[in-house]
Amino acid sequence: MAHKPSLLGRFVKITADFAAGATAAGILIVVLIQVVSRLIGMPVSWSEEATRYLFVWMVFLGLAAGFRTVESARVVVFIAAIPSVFRRLAVPIYVSSSILFFVLMGWTGLSLIRQQIMMNEETATLPIPMWVIGLIMPISAILAILAIFESLRTNRELIELPEVGAPPQVALDETDAFVSKGHMS
Repeated sequence: MAHKPSLLGRFVKITADFAAGATAAGILIVVLIQVVSRLIGMPVSWSEEATRYLFVWMVFLGLAAGFRTVESARVVVFIAAIPSVFRRLAVPIYVSSSILFFVLMGWTGLSLIRQQIMMNEETATLPIPMWVIGLIMPISAILAILAIFESLRTNRELIELPEVGAPPQVALDETDAFVSKGHMS
């Protein structure tokens, strides 16, 4: 069932997905600058640190993006082992535990930012205050919580656990591979 993208869904997609892509592009550019500057014998001192901080931002933004599309890691062994009557709790367990995690992550990130501001921390080679780097934790937590609500609206069937042991529903005329003369196509 296709759902029309909501304003919330578009906001989360733009801020999480595209920002994560921008940080990945930033990493590529910084690494290319690093390689070229070393080849010409004038290495830049800030490139490794910039790459590290961009990578941290990319990971946290990717975490939020993964929850928007329900591509987050889940352990379903315990839910699959309980009686089917309790399996209906899969969605509330997924939602409540994920939101609890992100609330704690956001609170921890805010505490970290407060500490970095009080200590007046700066990065070693870049003229950037450390709280700018730590800011991604609460931003990502907020984006991930919004993404969870959007995924409930658009991808609830992916959050729900399928019946254990049931074969996947695949139409035979929609297969993406076929065997012909001993070769896979």
